[in-house]
Amino acid sequence: MNFLVINIPFSPYILDLGWLVLSWHGLFTALGLIVALYLIVYWSSKRSNDVNDPGFVNPDSVMTIAPWAILSGIIGARVFHVIDFWSAIYVFDPISVFYIWKGGIAIYGAVIGGTIGGYLYLRIRNNNYVLRYVTYLPLLNKIKPISLPKPGIFADLLAPGMILGMAIGRIGDVINGEHFASVTDLPWGIIYTHPLSPGVNRAATHPAVLYELIWDVMVFVLLWWLKDKIKPNGMLFVVFLLLYSFGRFFIMFLRDDYQMNIIGLNQPQIIAIVLLAITLPIVCFRSKLK
Repeated sequence: MNFLVINIPFSPYILDLGWLVLSWHGLFTALGLIVALYLIVYWSSKRSNDVNDPGFVNPDSVMTIAPWAILSGIIGARVFHVIDFWSAIYVFDPISVFYIWKGGIAIYGAVIGGTIGGYLYLRIRNNNYVLRYVTYLPLLNKIKPISLPKPGIFADLLAPGMILGMAIGRIGDVINGEHFASVTDLPWGIIYTHPLSPGVNRAATHPAVLYELIWDVMVFVLLWWLKDKIKPNGMLFVVFLLLYSFGRFFIMFLRDDYQMNIIGLNQPQIIAIVLLAITLPIVCFRSKLK
């Protein structure tokens, strides 16, 4: 029996009024999102101030992308979670697919969904055909082209802030105890003792989400160092996907809260393999360091 464990005695809920519930997960997810947005806007303001420079980024225009990327990220996070837990939960109550306020999101879905949403907005917002079409719609006929960064430039601005925001969000996961991991007798095993914690009455387990938090911080430090050194545009974001997927693949061997299992691998591991297969050749053959 391992007596050298880390005891997490906190309730997963900061506030529970019945109609209003605030969890540690929700608080730190929101904080991570705020920090990520701040860093993106801050770094965009540090780029060239010359509108004729290909690297010019208007910080104000960056904020117009955020709502679409965030909404797409939320949808993607929910979709990936529902796919994974469909046979265990949602097949018996399909309408609960839409009960996102009760929890249930997948971080890979947030990354992929948010990336797709932001990219589509950049491609569509100033499209000549779209601008001509909306002139015939009520309330939208005053939409004009705005200064938007190229997708690769914006992706590079996004990468460091995104991984740091993900790390901050994991703090809430560590406190909540909702992500179960395999049992361990190591001195840093975690037990949850609050009766409302999802992890209560379980043996000491690996702090798998804490491992991921540490990995995310390490990736952030490397991306920070690389952000003005690696080319071409978009490559920093590719490195982010590569490094995050590499760490996530191995950490997920310690997690046992995922339902989908294909050839012994869970959903995040399968996604990680796909992303590694895409990003590794790009980094090896396309990236250039100053």
